[in-house]
Amino acid sequence: MADQHSKAVAFAELHRSGSFVAPHPWDAGSARMLSGHGFSALATTRAGLAFGLGRPDSLRQVRREEALANARSIVEATHLPVTADLESGYGESPEDVADTIRRAAEVGLVGASIGDATGEEGRAIRDVSEAVDCVVAAVEAAREQPFPFTLTARADNFFHASADLDNTIRRLQAFAEAGADVLCAPALPSLDAVKAVCSSLDKPVNVLAAGPVLACSVAELGALGVRRISLGPALPRVALTAMLDAAADLAEPGTFGFLKPALGYAESNALLGRS
Repeated sequence: MADQHSKAVAFAELHRSGSFVAPHPWDAGSARMLSGHGFSALATTRAGLAFGLGRPDSLRQVRREEALANARSIVEATHLPVTADLESGYGESPEDVADTIRRAAEVGLVGASIGDATGEEGRAIRDVSEAVDCVVAAVEAAREQPFPFTLTARADNFFHASADLDNTIRRLQAFAEAGADVLCAPALPSLDAVKAVCSSLDKPVNVLAAGPVLACSVAELGALGVRRISLGPALPRVALTAMLDAAADLAEPGTFGFLKPALGYAESNALLGRS
């Protein structure tokens, strides 16, 4: 618990100034690999877990028990603080969401994000009042912990519903008022939108490295007001790309050139064997 407390304090402090990247390992091995590259924190990836389980990435493809087991394996593989993508809290009620946060703390996580998407046909996003109730419940469960559990609240409009920036900002402001520590709006359409979100909130903002954000450096995003930068499914996609390129070489013309830039066996063993 003392170790979890120190990680939680360090993770919370990262949001106080500047910008930092929290890359997303998808299993214990990738977490251990990333831990030696100077990052200050890691985050789980729902998409990476789903891909590894042979499923597409969408809401309700991964069960809460699977997500938490994956998170535990990542926590145990690294000395770094770990936060988790917990979809919309894996439940229909605020009580369900609160229970998810408590269980997240139990597996060693020091933070988590919950969104307002439903995964339901015809109702992609929770009503604002319903979403706020879930954030309140999540915040209360986070505050029960004997360490500063960082609760991130996401407005998922640009993923699942109308691309309405004003509505997104109003939702984020409501989530901030409900007590969320960090706010996130994935898939913002422009850097102006990123700046507008950051300037409209008095709490740290997390953005996803996608679309127009990819044109910026970490320092440039910090200048816009961004505190945390997430990669989402980027690293699993890179790994899948490398594997498919290798498969294409093997299938036609049947050559092994893809192995030349690959890590050697001994190097791979050494990277995964270090503490």
